[in-house]
Amino acid sequence: MKFDLDTAWKDATQLLRDNFGLLAVVAGVFYFLPYFAAMLWVPGLAELTAGQFDPNSDAFEAMANELVYGYWWVMLLVAIVQGIGLLAMLALLRRRAAPTVAEAIQVGAKSVLSYLAASLLMGFAISLVIILLIAIPAALGSTTLAVLGGIVAIVIAMYLFTKFSLVGPVIGIEGMLNPVAALGRSWRLTKGNSVRLFFFYFLLFVAYLVISALVGMVFSLIFALGGTETQTFGTAFSSSLMQAVFSVVFAGVLAAVLMQLVRLHRSGDGGDLERAEP
Repeated sequence: MKFDLDTAWKDATQLLRDNFGLLAVVAGVFYFLPYFAAMLWVPGLAELTAGQFDPNSDAFEAMANELVYGYWWVMLLVAIVQGIGLLAMLALLRRRAAPTVAEAIQVGAKSVLSYLAASLLMGFAISLVIILLIAIPAALGSTTLAVLGGIVAIVIAMYLFTKFSLVGPVIGIEGMLNPVAALGRSWRLTKGNSVRLFFFYFLLFVAYLVISALVGMVFSLIFALGGTETQTFGTAFSSSLMQAVFSVVFAGVLAAVLMQLVRLHRSGDGGDLERAEP
């Protein structure tokens, strides 16, 4: 049996309907508030997010460098807080041992280092692919090989993202805290369904981009009437709101995907893949 996109979406929407209130609270605290605060406090972040700088301009480069070197610790702190929030939302979607919000947050805090370690390992793998296929040919002066390598690197990066996409629910729902073991389980669970999963994620991402752009335009038009500072506030608010909403949907989708793939392996010869139902 193969992964079914329609079943996954129906499962995800059911999970979201059953747990939306609790998920919204966690998303508001761990996604909306920290990102909103960072957007208002870090100079230029709201403008960069809104695309108000030309990517090829010196101003864009200077602003990006200031963010990387001057406020890296803010981005890291936001990433840690949001990691806790995602794992807490996934923990709330457990079916057999439904925790309270406080217990779910404890799960997120306890497992966030494992999640970040797994994410760093995945990032290292993707970076290695980029170095081998793009940086080395470019350094050797072969533009053609660098361009071809870039195309191949994009395909491999998307493949790796899909294969490791279940690391979050494996850690947050199944409680597997070993980052290497979590990566391995995600890889095995997605075996045979990687292409279907990729297109499922791709469709959701496109829908998010379209909705986010429309919401951003509406807020920009509304807050543009109040001047530059008011427009910056509106950009920060809309971006933070969309990120919080997306985090709730993303958590539901990941939990639904994990549940379906576990069921598929149970109906087949999953062997060591079989674990307790989330």
